[in-house]
Amino acid sequence: MIPSIKAPKHLKMRVPEAMAAESAQESGPPKIEIRGLNFFYGDVQSLHDINMSLADRSITAFIGPSGCGKSTLLRVLNRMYALYPRQRAEGEVLIGGRDILGPTVDVAELRYRVGMVFQKPTPFPMSVFDNVAFGLRLVGGIRGADLKARVESALRDAAIWDEVKDKLSADGRSLSGGQQQRLCVARAIAVQPDVLLLDEPTAALDPISTLRVEETLQALREKYCIVVVTHNLQQAARVSNVTGFMFMGELVEIGPSNQIFTSPKDRRTDDYITGRFG
Repeated sequence: MIPSIKAPKHLKMRVPEAMAAESAQESGPPKIEIRGLNFFYGDVQSLHDINMSLADRSITAFIGPSGCGKSTLLRVLNRMYALYPRQRAEGEVLIGGRDILGPTVDVAELRYRVGMVFQKPTPFPMSVFDNVAFGLRLVGGIRGADLKARVESALRDAAIWDEVKDKLSADGRSLSGGQQQRLCVARAIAVQPDVLLLDEPTAALDPISTLRVEETLQALREKYCIVVVTHNLQQAARVSNVTGFMFMGELVEIGPSNQIFTSPKDRRTDDYITGRFG
């Protein structure tokens, strides 16, 4: 069923030196700023006083045990929680300098600016081409050759064009799991969002498909602010510039991935990375 959318393990890991150098680079003003964020499921508080800044054109990975608030934080960034009753966020979340938690924010427009890819691939029951064109058609004003060019560009950026260029009319659900996930990435970036969120994007994939998705993320880092939630510590070390460790709803520590995985400042981070708990 197509959703209704309104248009508008026990070792510290070594991070490659090139990535470590990139982590230390200044990238100008932060793309995302979070100040004093608290989140509640009814009367139960899930996030506690979260503060951080995330740079543009970088990948930030959030790690931590199940139930620590990683996915909740991700859903705050495009206000997906607003789809459910008795869930609320307090504080400030600025994307491009604009507080997305403000009462006048157009949530439908926000979700064009902040794309999201879920743990399980979710292609729509339509062709490969129509999956990617779906958001573009909702936006309106993009037709004919321009639409085809945007679809091809998104599929190329998602590193799947060569695999699907001869079957654009095939049902998107007929693709392999890894191809479906990259199709979902293409669908998310076709509208050229400011931020791309991924919640355990390779949890349901085999190792080869996982590698291809990770390679895709590395290439997309040149264009987007990317935020990834993962339980796979090796994956976080491989793909991210910055890593944040969360525990019991708190952001315990965040910093360059090479520092987090080789010399964390907080004992809880070190215990989690080295497998003492988690």
